[in-house]
Amino acid sequence: MTIIFNRAHTQAPKGDETWQQVVSEAYFPLETDCRDRSDFYGTMDRWSLGVVGLSRIQCDAVLYRRKRHHFLNETESSLLIAIPENEEVQFSQNQRRTCCKPGGFLVERSDAPYEYWHDGRNVQWVLKVPSASVRARVGPAERLGGLTFDGREGVASYFLSSLRMAVSHVAQLDEAAREAAGNHLLDLLCLAIRNDSRVLGSSTSTIRSAHLYRAEQFIREHLKSPDLSPAVVADACGISLRYLQQLFTETGQSVNGYIRDRRLVRCSEDLRAAGNAATVAEIAYRWGFADQAQLSKHYKARFGCTPTETRKEAGRLRT
Repeated sequence: MTIIFNRAHTQAPKGDETWQQVVSEAYFPLETDCRDRSDFYGTMDRWSLGVVGLSRIQCDAVLYRRKRHHFLNETESSLLIAIPENEEVQFSQNQRRTCCKPGGFLVERSDAPYEYWHDGRNVQWVLKVPSASVRARVGPAERLGGLTFDGREGVASYFLSSLRMAVSHVAQLDEAAREAAGNHLLDLLCLAIRNDSRVLGSSTSTIRSAHLYRAEQFIREHLKSPDLSPAVVADACGISLRYLQQLFTETGQSVNGYIRDRRLVRCSEDLRAAGNAATVAEIAYRWGFADQAQLSKHYKARFGCTPTETRKEAGRLRT
């Protein structure tokens, strides 16, 4: 889908509202402030890759503001991954102000106020991913807002090159293949994030943060094991069960709650995937639940609907 908007073709007040509507529909409610109110130009291309949304923006200088009233009633949050192509962008969130130059990417949280701007015409790729999907692979997303990553080497470079490769082929991909491409990009993004030592930062000590991160990582890597338990995690990390429980209590969640929530998110992703023909019971077993009934009970409590209803709604949206 391509959306083209040229401010020169419309009067200033209507133009402001039109561009603001375009970006708000693509991402989430935002306010825009165009530097040149007499002649603003912008285009947007959008693709759906399963749980991942991808867009390419080319537009003149603009300031985007996400304010508290925009997300007060939202129940699900997202992360935007902004990738500038030819102009640096400025970003401010959580008392963290940063600059991201071409060749890198930055993370924006939808559940906290921010400002994002650039001073000239810029081309940017933007990846929209559910915060829950990132948490299931990386851990708490709260610490990520405002972080910038160097995309010129390592996994981050592989992530950016894979993104451009996916776009070059997306027109030839069917829905299942697009979802697979989106999951691949999501996994690479989270791998690049995990490789950065800054994701360990928290309000606890460095040693406790490292222990917590190691425990979370072990859980994410063994979600499919039906034998995964707090005792197994503690033993694998070389710490006591009581200490492990204290670490998670400080985050406001129990060990079992953390395991269950990550499993539910991965089940939800499978249920929404067009190319996944597995039954609800098979998905439950795949992600470590004892049976379909156990999954359905916790799923309804977490998402407010049953697994079957999620699958039907996803199918309806695709038609």
